[in-house]
Parts: sequence; structure tokens; C-alpha cells
Amino acid sequence: MPAPGTLASTAKGGAVITVEAETCWILPEDARGLIFSGHPAPVLRSRSRRDRGGAVTGEVTIEGHAALHPAGRAVVIQTREGCWLVPLVTFRRVVSGEAASAPLFPIHSGVGL
Repeated sequence: MPAPGTLASTAKGGAVITVEAETCWILPEDARGLIFSGHPAPVLRSRSRRDRGGAVTGEVTIEGHAALHPAGRAVVIQTREGCWLVPLVTFRRVVSGEAASAPLFPIHSGVGL
């Protein structure tokens, strides 16, 4: 089972997902689409590496997705590292800036979501 994580807000209305030492995010427009239209949102992560010459290169990759739970009361965040659940009301409060952060509750990926 994955470790518990934290959901935090960005200044522009997105979401930052932190689990152990890994940080991912959901863009503000994707978070709004998830909340108001129920559209799944990609979960992004920045990867950087240093080549032999010392230059740093980076890329943004899609690590997973966030979608509404079939019951419509929670957001399920799935990445390669695991699967987490946060109540929709809490997700909405964090993304809108009403709450600074919220816990992510780990769930087994085989729960039938």
C-alpha cells in the first residue's frame, strides 16, 4: 500500500501532490475541469537530469491521472507509485485556496475503481 500523502494548493488554483519525496501537480485548468465537469485530469511531474557536459535538461511527464470516484463524492488520484483518495469537498477547498493543504488517503489500486 502506498504511503499517505499531502494535497496542497498553488497560487493560481492548481494542486500539488506530495508523497514521500515525490512531487506531482495538477494544472489549474485541469483541476477546474475535474471539479466542475468531471473530466479526468492528468497528474504531471518534472524530471531533470544532468548530462556529461554538466548541462541540466528537464521534461514534464504525465505520471497518472485524477478522476471522480464513481459515487461522485471523492477524487481518486492514481500514479505509478499508487492510488489515493481525497473527498471532493476537500479537493475543491484546497484548489480554491480555502484550505492550504489536506491529507491524501492511500487505497489499494485493485479496489474496483
